[in-house]
Amino acid sequence: MNQWPIGLSTGCFYHRSIFDVLGDIHASGFRQIEICSYPKHLDYHQKDQVREAGEMMRNLGLHPFSFHAPFADHIDITSLDESTRRGAVQELIVACEAAAAMGARHIVLHPGPEREGRPPEEEFLRHMNYAAESLNIVARRCCELDVHLLLENMLPHLLFGHTSDMLYLLGQIRECNVGTCLDTGHASLAGEIGTVIHKLSGHLKMLHANDNHGNSDAHLNPGDGRIDWGWLLSELKHHHFKGSLILELAGYPGETTHDTLHRARRAFDYLVAVNQNG
Repeated sequence: MNQWPIGLSTGCFYHRSIFDVLGDIHASGFRQIEICSYPKHLDYHQKDQVREAGEMMRNLGLHPFSFHAPFADHIDITSLDESTRRGAVQELIVACEAAAAMGARHIVLHPGPEREGRPPEEEFLRHMNYAAESLNIVARRCCELDVHLLLENMLPHLLFGHTSDMLYLLGQIRECNVGTCLDTGHASLAGEIGTVIHKLSGHLKMLHANDNHGNSDAHLNPGDGRIDWGWLLSELKHHHFKGSLILELAGYPGETTHDTLHRARRAFDYLVAVNQNG
């Protein structure tokens, strides 16, 4: 039986300081985490804060499997404007350096901006070429830092919102330390959950495990939406997946840290049970 490590993204606590939740995460039984880059949670520009977070994780025995790079409409490595593009690349390099300083082995990156729609084909190809050029710069810095760059499949309504776009970009990256992170909720909304593991299998290093009902990126617990987790985990076994499952769950306003972690532990137990019964 395959038993993959199951960790937790601190994104469910994006509205709280990372220093206020790491102890509770450890006490709840999680040992592997992905670190959220939301400034209120952790300002990765502040080297002292980054260093302190890394020391706290080491002292607690928490393993930072990955750091999620920032994403926004203005962080656009595909931009046709050179100044915007350079600024976005520099922002991602700062994030990569923060990942290395905290001891994270991977950095997860959205290859496109949080922007809806697909422009006419000629313009789209220009965006794609600039993205590849930018990703090569980021990947080269990751090599120097000994951090593995992982591209995440994006929501289907966004630029580069389909697996084929990400596969094209992977083919354009010259560095060898680049893989993929599969967001199960994004793949489900894109109608690609049935084929995406096969398509990404040679590059797949981790999953953002979350669920939805097909109408929004709800980041529900696995099992609380429409994804067939028994089938999905069997596909991972079939394709000899060796990575980690990181629970990327919603954080609800007014919910206590204890209640959020109780939900997360329920998701952890669900995935273990499905895997054991598969």
